[in-house]
Amino acid sequence: MGQDLIRYDVLAQEALRGVIRKVLSEVAKTGLPGEHHFFITFLTSAPGVRISSRLREKYPELMTIVVQHQFWDLQVTEASFEVGLSFSDIPERLLIPFSAIRGFYDPAVNFELEFDVQGAVAANAPSDAEETGDDPVPMTKPITALGADTGKEKARAARDGSGESDAALAEGDRKDAEVVSLDAFRKKT
Repeated sequence: MGQDLIRYDVLAQEALRGVIRKVLSEVAKTGLPGEHHFFITFLTSAPGVRISSRLREKYPELMTIVVQHQFWDLQVTEASFEVGLSFSDIPERLLIPFSAIRGFYDPAVNFELEFDVQGAVAANAPSDAEETGDDPVPMTKPITALGADTGKEKARAARDGSGESDAALAEGDRKDAEVVSLDAFRKKT
């Protein structure tokens, strides 16, 4: 197999982040249509992320925000978005680069995009690969899952009041997808 000199993985990731950018830009202009709302998970330690020290201390790695009823001043640029949210009745302003986003989920239509951005953060730090001359691991790999059940638990927690609406959800709330054999659905003869 030949070497990918075009870097399709990077191009695909940028295209998928463009979907998030476009959706948030439309919401900033016209508001949330219908029942749409978003769970956005991002790396709190990624370059360019601006959150309060209180939130960074509470969520040192990953944080999930809910953009639904109580958000304000959503502003979207080519590289990032800013939004005002309330956490335990304390208003906060967050700046999140699109490159820091780990996941985007709209439970109204069961649409989900997921990114492996751990490599992007690691790429900014000196690595053993640089010292040994080994080839680095590709920076990022987009993973898309349309119709996956992974965000339903978060949506249910926010809707039932067991989670804070428009606030952060705990790390590790995600359920991994389950692989099911097609034989389970075939007619037995």
